[in-house]
Amino acid sequence: MTNMKSIAEILSEVRPESDFSSSSDFIADGLLDSFDVVTLVAALDKAHGISIGGVDIVPENFVNLNAIEVLLAKYGVRQ
Repeated sequence: MTNMKSIAEILSEVRPESDFSSSSDFIADGLLDSFDVVTLVAALDKAHGISIGGVDIVPENFVNLNAIEVLLAKYGVRQ
């Protein structure tokens, strides 16, 4: 059984010092860099038992919670 952590919980583990709730663009606001995105993808894969494809690992899929939810929905994950 997979551990169904929320996106917010996973984000706080990747960057505990960042306040994602106050941002509508995590990339532009400097809350996530490319290394963080790779770390986030690995954490999302593990938490939800999926494998996000390389073609989906682009900044626009990680700009905010809604974008990440849309990406996860593509892989059958519902929040």
